[in-house]
This record gives sequence, C-alpha cells and structure tokens, in this order.
Amino acid sequence: MRYWFGIGCVLVAALAAVLLYPERCVLEILKTNTGQMALCADMADGEEFVLSFVHSVNKRPVYDTLRAARDHLVIVKSRFDAFGAGMPEASTEEGTLRIAEDGWLEWTTNRPVPEVVVRVGRVAEHTLHLKGRSIPLKDLAEPGTPLSMQIHQRSTYAVWKGRCIR
Repeated sequence: MRYWFGIGCVLVAALAAVLLYPERCVLEILKTNTGQMALCADMADGEEFVLSFVHSVNKRPVYDTLRAARDHLVIVKSRFDAFGAGMPEASTEEGTLRIAEDGWLEWTTNRPVPEVVVRVGRVAEHTLHLKGRSIPLKDLAEPGTPLSMQIHQRSTYAVWKGRCIR
C-alpha cells in the first residue's frame, strides 16, 4: 500500500511541476492605464505575428511584423506601399530598406525590444494578425487606450487559466 501511495505522490508532484513550471512563451497585451490583461496568446519561441494599421498621413496600410523571443519581442520589419511621415526613406544603421518583389517597400530591422506600446487608434484600424485570426485592437480597448505588448514565460496552468489563444 505504501508503495502505491509513494508512486502516486511522485506522479502528482511530476504533474504539478509540468503544469506550474514557467516554460511557455506567452504574448500578453495589457491596458497600460489599468494593468488589465486585454489578450493572451500562447506563442512558440520565434513565432511571428503582424500588427497592421492605416498610416495617419498618407492613409495607406502598414504591416509591422514582430517575433516572440524567449523574454522579449523583436521588431522584424515593416511593409508599406507609400512613404509617409515617420516612415523610413532609406537604409540606415538601424535597418535596411528595399523594394520587395511585389513592389512594396520593406524595412527590415530585427530590433529586440522589451515591449511595444500602441495607442488604439480612432481611425488607424489597428489590427493584430496572429494564429490565423485578425483581432481589431478596438475590440480589446477603447480608442485612445495605450496597450502594451510583452513576452513572458508562463506555466501551462497559467496559460490555461488565462484562456490564452492557441
């Protein structure tokens, strides 16, 4: 009887360790003014997602690609079809500008950052594209609300409890 009890205790401890050990890469989007979680997504290390928006000046679409790394985000590149205020106009030490085969401009930077903060636009139509879904940021927070995107390590239990997108 003690033998089976010991085996049961070991199995329960192993299961708890697997469920509670922070091993999962998670994208968390927080409302910076309240700290409230707006979205959670289970990400593989190296998995990419896109934040799209309409440029405020030239009214043309911009697609920013970001990558989840173990403990941070990487701004990979921006794609746009027309220059506008604040958009790169030439290659610099921060990134390379080129014309892609489809004619779009592509600025590649591969810059690691601890977080990306986006203020939900009133007309910019900010949209998060990840895991085959398109999620308008206005569905996560009121326009004008700043949202912080961060990568954290979370346990399997925390991912399940937080109802993260998978």
